[in-house]
Amino acid sequence: MEEPGIDRHEWEAEWEALEPLVRESPSEALPELDDLVGRIMLARGVPLAERAGEDLAEHETTREFAEARRVASLVDEGGDVDPGDVAHAVNTYRSLYEQQIGRASCRERV
Repeated sequence: MEEPGIDRHEWEAEWEALEPLVRESPSEALPELDDLVGRIMLARGVPLAERAGEDLAEHETTREFAEARRVASLVDEGGDVDPGDVAHAVNTYRSLYEQQIGRASCRERV
């Protein structure tokens, strides 16, 4: 059995390790941010995509992630992506990361 907070500690260490890449080359950081935030959301039970007819408790979170993932995929495929879209995706990943880590903190205190 894992100790509470182990995942959070690992996620925080991963995020900190990504910060220099985010500052130096936000486009290159997108796939890494997508992977990390996606794993955190899955661990917290938040779906990464909407499915037809599904009623999501956190639909806005799922939609925000899906849009950031779309931009990350375009960049990863070598598509022409506006720098403003890249910045928005990075900010979305940052917001989702903070939101999910905050949820983890609340659960750990209970």
